[in-house]
Amino acid sequence: MSVQVSRRVLGVGVLLLALASASAAPHRSPGTDGLSAAVRDLSTGGPDQSATVHTPAAGDRELPAEARGLWGDGSEVVRGVRSVVVGQHAAPESLRDLARRADAAGSRVSAVLGRPVRPVVLVPGSAAEAARVAGVGSVDGLAAVADGGRVVVVPENFARLTPTGRDIVLTHELTHVAAGTKRLPVWLYEGFADYVGYRDAGLPVRVAAAELAAEVRAGHLPGELPGPAAFAPSSREPARLARAYQEAWLACRFIAERFGEGTLVRLYRDAQTGGIDRGLTRLGLSAGTLTARWRDYVRDQLA
Repeated sequence: MSVQVSRRVLGVGVLLLALASASAAPHRSPGTDGLSAAVRDLSTGGPDQSATVHTPAAGDRELPAEARGLWGDGSEVVRGVRSVVVGQHAAPESLRDLARRADAAGSRVSAVLGRPVRPVVLVPGSAAEAARVAGVGSVDGLAAVADGGRVVVVPENFARLTPTGRDIVLTHELTHVAAGTKRLPVWLYEGFADYVGYRDAGLPVRVAAAELAAEVRAGHLPGELPGPAAFAPSSREPARLARAYQEAWLACRFIAERFGEGTLVRLYRDAQTGGIDRGLTRLGLSAGTLTARWRDYVRDQLA
């Protein structure tokens, strides 16, 4: 299986979300370093659905294929309304809470994509086990990894997120599980997942895009939509990485506000099947026209 991995980072002012293909590649999710005060201090609780716990028998055939044959002894399964959470040496109450949040995240993704989403979430007992399950070398600084049709939680880092942060992480990850990212420009799949993740989070735009807002207020507008190089993790320039995600998010947010959310979803699907230029043409846009209008939108939102 080919592997494409992108990082999700928690920036100074916002959750930064980067996705790899849910159908073919692990996806790293944000760690907690630099989490903004606005996100850190929010305390919105999870949804109030019930969740049931049981200890799986070996080879539990009732589980989704993505959750079978993991740990045997020491594992527990929580079933939400539409989600399945499997934990290794995890507290049942924490698994119940995660199932409730996964149910809500699935509903949010379904509301945008227009089809059911049934989350499968794995909670290994440690970061090392999370890396093993997801098949990646390291999960340092990450809160979750999207691996195929499932989300693998990095327990030490996920526990440090606020309730709002956990909801955004799960919603973002499940967007990729449901929508995929193959054949898409990075700004579109990163921005789309951020769009869904932030859609119901209640964060002001200037808070969610704090790093980009600072640049705009200083008179520096982005010149072009961010390409793959802009999303490369960099310990030397973390604010640049933050801005890349924020730029991508605002591009998708602009399309949704200007043309409608359904049009953004159609663009995403058209781009997967026929390429981004063809998708934009159906909106009466070229890449250059979109870039110009997006720059105006960024200035209007953040100046």
